[in-house]
Amino acid sequence: MKARYILLALLGSVLTPGQSYTLRSSVSWVVSSNDVVEDADLSEEVAPALLVDGAGLWKQAYPSSNVLGDGAESPGELVKPESDGVAQLSSRLFSYRLESVKSSAGGAAPPPPPHQETARTARYIAHYSDWGHLSTISMQDKIKGLPFGNIFSVSDGPADNSTGVIYFYVTPMDNSVSDLKNNPYASLTFSEAEGDFCRQMMYDPEDPRCARLTLTGKMVEVAPEELAFAKEAMFSRHPVMAKWPVGHKWFFMKLELIQVWLQDWVGGVSLIPIDDYFKATPF
Repeated sequence: MKARYILLALLGSVLTPGQSYTLRSSVSWVVSSNDVVEDADLSEEVAPALLVDGAGLWKQAYPSSNVLGDGAESPGELVKPESDGVAQLSSRLFSYRLESVKSSAGGAAPPPPPHQETARTARYIAHYSDWGHLSTISMQDKIKGLPFGNIFSVSDGPADNSTGVIYFYVTPMDNSVSDLKNNPYASLTFSEAEGDFCRQMMYDPEDPRCARLTLTGKMVEVAPEELAFAKEAMFSRHPVMAKWPVGHKWFFMKLELIQVWLQDWVGGVSLIPIDDYFKATPF
C-alpha cells in the first residue's frame, strides 16, 4: 500500500495540472484537458491543420544526431516544443516529421507533379527515391522458384541529372544477385511514402493517392563505357558506398526497362510507354 502512494506521488509530480496523457492511433502526446480532440473530429480536412498547428507534435522524437551518438539529448528528456503553449514528450511511438523531403545529395525535393502527368510522376519518383524494393525469382533452397524481395539503394543519376535508368551497386554475396544470375528479370518498386509528402497529406502508404511505381525489366551489368557515369550516379547519392569493403567484389548493375507501372490516383493504374517515360523530366 505504501508503495502505491509513493507511485501516485511520483506521477503527480510529473504531470502538470490541467494536462493529461492521451494515445491516439499509436501516436502519443500531452494535451490540455480542455483541448482533447474527439476521434470524430480527425477528418481529412481537420487533421492536417492539427499537425501543422500542433507545434511539431509529429516530429521525430529522436533526431538522427542522437542515434549517431554525437551528444544530443537523451531519449528520456523532454523535447522543447516550438511554442510555449504545447508540452511534448519524447516517445518511440512518434514516427512522422514535418520537414521537407530531402534528397541524399542535399537540398529539398520539389513537390510532386500533378497526378495527371503520369510519365513525369514516374520519373519524379524514380529520381527522388534513394532506395527501392527489388523482387526476384529465388534460388534459395527452401523457396526456390518463389518470389523474393530485397531492399537496394539506387540512383538514376546525380541530383541534377536524372536519366530514368536505375543503377545499383551490388555484391555477388547478396541472395538477390545470386537469383539474377539464374533469372535476370526483376521488378523494382518505389513508394512516395519514402518521403514526407504522404505523411503531410495523411495518406496511408496503400492509399492510391500515395503514388507507387514498379519498374520491371532485365538486370544487366553496366558496360565499361558507362561505368564512370554509374559510379557518379551511385556515389554522389550514396557517398558511404565508396568506403564499402572491396573484398565483397562490388559491381554496378542497371535495370533495362520492359514495363513502367504507376498508381498515383484513384480509379486505376497507368502503364506508361517506355518512350514517354524517358522523354519526361522530374524537374
